[in-house]
Amino acid sequence: MNTVEILEQLQHDARKDDVLRKTLLDTQTAVDPLREFCSICRRLGYELYEMEVVNAGEEFYASMRRSTNGGGENSPLLDGEDDFYELFMAGLK
Repeated sequence: MNTVEILEQLQHDARKDDVLRKTLLDTQTAVDPLREFCSICRRLGYELYEMEVVNAGEEFYASMRRSTNGGGENSPLLDGEDDFYELFMAGLK
């Protein structure tokens, strides 16, 4: 499974399991939220690391920018679109 598939599976699982959902949402208050989130994911059997989440978001965002207006300087700025952790959390709320 790639990073996006793992996040989709986790979100699906968390929507069905209130304890898992709360555990994942609680990572937002940790000193290092993404590190805590990935640590929990690994304990659940999902090999997910911080840089994988960051890179997946950046690659997705870069792909989106390339697809709009030629992907150059005139591409729209999409705030937060490259932060898969925050998007994941927003999907759980």
